Amino acid sequence: MPKTLTDIRSLARSHTRSAILALAGVMRSKDASHAARVSAATALLDRGWGKPPQALQNGEDGALELIHRIERVIVHPDQQESDLKPEEVG
Repeated sequence: MPKTLTDIRSLARSHTRSAILALAGVMRSKDASHAARVSAATALLDRGWGKPPQALQNGEDGALELIHRIERVIVHPDQQESDLKPEEVG
């Protein structure tokens, strides 16, 4: 049994060709469900081209608000939002 992360990665990578062929087989199979075919196609595209970038949302509790809150805590840990100047808030 592999004992290190490197051994596990190496073992998994040794099956790459078979795994890709299996995914391609499912994607092309007329007997596979549409969901299975789409899932296999997505897995192939993600591995070949990388996952598409995720858009940041601005708004009520959106990603940009979360980033702003993290920044505020890191840059101004002792200040409340009400204590900050308008240009420091956003």
